[in-house]
Amino acid sequence: MATKVEQRSYEDAVNWLRDHGFDLTEAPGTQGRIFLRKYNASAAIQKDGEDGVKIFAFPGYLIGSEISKLVNKGYQQFLKTSKTEVPATADHLKALHQFSEELKEALGLPSLYNESLGTVSESYHYDRIKDRDKPQPDRPKRPWEVAGKATAAKKGRA
Repeated sequence: MATKVEQRSYEDAVNWLRDHGFDLTEAPGTQGRIFLRKYNASAAIQKDGEDGVKIFAFPGYLIGSEISKLVNKGYQQFLKTSKTEVPATADHLKALHQFSEELKEALGLPSLYNESLGTVSESYHYDRIKDRDKPQPDRPKRPWEVAGKATAAKKGRA
């Protein structure tokens, strides 16, 4: 059953975040933009219109001083920054999930069922679906396609 969620004003959201243990840092050189930090995860919110609030930088685990992007490669999730990519551990994912759920509550955003089951990646890169959006002749040959031709050629010689 769907329930209507009341979106909070910018000031109400900032007060809620402070009251619930988030570290708030004003973004340098801008007004109405704040970086949030808790559980070693971070995001940024900004004022939207007169009194609304929206997410400016989506939640990510902090690696150094940079907010990472969660990337799913099918066999493993990774935390990717502009400088590095590290495998995401269960502790990373739990912290990121908890941070995201609290941020949604602070902003008055709905908590969706599939997101509440676990951490949702920002990007998905599965090796077997890579380049599938290209026309068939433009797709690179997969290792198993190349290996199949080599095996058939060897059998034909005997």
